[in-house]
Amino acid sequence: MPPAPLSMLNALSIDVEDYFHVEAFAAKISPKDWHGFTPRVERNVSLILEILARHQSSATFFILGWVADRYPNVVRLIANAGHEIGCHGYAHQRIHRQTREQFRQDVRMARQRLTDQIQAPIYCYRAPTFSITKSTLWALEVLAEEGFTIDSSIFPVRHDLYGIPDANRFPHCRNRILEFPPTTIRIASCNIGVAGGGYLRMLPYGFTRWAIRKVNKTECQPVMVYFHPWELDPEQPRIAAPLRSRLRHYTNLSGMQRKIERLLADFRFSTVSEVCKRVLATDCTDFTNQSEN
Repeated sequence: MPPAPLSMLNALSIDVEDYFHVEAFAAKISPKDWHGFTPRVERNVSLILEILARHQSSATFFILGWVADRYPNVVRLIANAGHEIGCHGYAHQRIHRQTREQFRQDVRMARQRLTDQIQAPIYCYRAPTFSITKSTLWALEVLAEEGFTIDSSIFPVRHDLYGIPDANRFPHCRNRILEFPPTTIRIASCNIGVAGGGYLRMLPYGFTRWAIRKVNKTECQPVMVYFHPWELDPEQPRIAAPLRSRLRHYTNLSGMQRKIERLLADFRFSTVSEVCKRVLATDCTDFTNQSEN
């Protein structure tokens, strides 16, 4: 395998949802009650757009249809700033809770809202809580049927809520979809998430930087970084929830913005689609050999 470029282009993605949408609080907050919570998503997305503009970076924003319905200006602001719009489903429900037809309708409704607002097609999808697992791989067939070409929902880790531990760690073709997994590092025969969400908040930045450099230079692959607007908002309202949920959601919120800024300074980032185009054009990745059914 040839050496990686000195400044490989990596994918940056933001899952646009509010603090009361998250799976950690799903047992405490019903979707029918979402309207009663103080929204923070507009403020937080504006902050992210300022950060990206300052670092001259672009990203893919996977936007929840529920958010797009209530805050259409947020979608247009993101698109007008030159970023890619992706689909995060409509009601932030794990795919395990849906039938095939319910999933199709959820995705179709969300995508239609987003398409109407930006007057452009949507090709990228990410499932809420990375909920394409071995039992819901049928979702990729639905996505392909609905016209999506890129997915980033299969997390190759072992986790109580998501993951396919033995899944391919790098971009590959699967069920007619180009799958771009969130980035992991392999340590002692185990995949460790390193470049997004709680993994990024809780791990020391030095470890994250080392892991990304290893993936870029040793494994000759781009990374997928992801985070949520609420992760840059330490002043968000607190939800009374079990300790485990509170630890997952609130740990190190105050340091997240600095970590994102350091990532943007240390590495090159662009949209998911742009990085996928480059991956498909390079000899570093043999998609014929890496494809999975």
